[in-house]
Amino acid sequence: MSGPLRITLLGTGTSQGIPVIGCKCKVCTSADSRDQRLRTAAFIQAGETGLAIDIGPDFRRQMLANDLQNVHAVLLTHEHNDHISGLDDIRPINFLYHRDIPIYGGQRTLSEMHRRFYYAFDPDYQYPGKPRVHSITVEDNTPFAIGDQTILPIVVDHGDMAIYGYRIGPLAYITDAKTIPASSKKDLQGLEVLILNALRFEPHLTHLNVEEAIALCDELKPRVCYLTHISHEMGLQADVNAMLPENIRLGYDGLCINLR
Repeated sequence: MSGPLRITLLGTGTSQGIPVIGCKCKVCTSADSRDQRLRTAAFIQAGETGLAIDIGPDFRRQMLANDLQNVHAVLLTHEHNDHISGLDDIRPINFLYHRDIPIYGGQRTLSEMHRRFYYAFDPDYQYPGKPRVHSITVEDNTPFAIGDQTILPIVVDHGDMAIYGYRIGPLAYITDAKTIPASSKKDLQGLEVLILNALRFEPHLTHLNVEEAIALCDELKPRVCYLTHISHEMGLQADVNAMLPENIRLGYDGLCINLR
């Protein structure tokens, strides 16, 4: 593995985004741009390889806002709508680079993609404007290669649903987790940067809250952790950062982290 490694947080909000339609709370009406959050997604530039993690309803806007365009593959964490519904917006990248784009994910997630976006994956469905994609199934905690990059899918539990985080070298990205199995924690040692979900301060059935995320960071000991998948119930960016341990910060849309 060679070349620069950089992650851009394209979106750090929940499925509703922030501001939430109709909400007049202090977060949704904040003048701080860091409190405005699109749906959770990220982009990793690993050497010459561009990797989109999830492709939700804000994908087009996120790519334009961050001046990104060259996607070599999409890594899906799971099949919830806020993580997959922007698939059609991959088409300009197909047209620009004249290539298909592989979509990586678990078997259950890819089955749902084939069901919901049948026209994209069905070779018999002939339409010149459809997304040019194909699916590749990943296996639990089993590394795979994209170009010269080795990627490790990390199993985490989203309530009663097993989903994936991803690790590339000293970087790991985990969203929508509630717990992390012991077998996966072994694969999350020695991290420079951990991106980890934390919905709010109050407990939640299927997502980590702040207390749980801090405890997990204390166990895994990354050099620094940025929190994502943040609800408007969390509070203001500036206020929450002042409450967090020094090595844990709230992420925000457009945050770019260079690792080498």
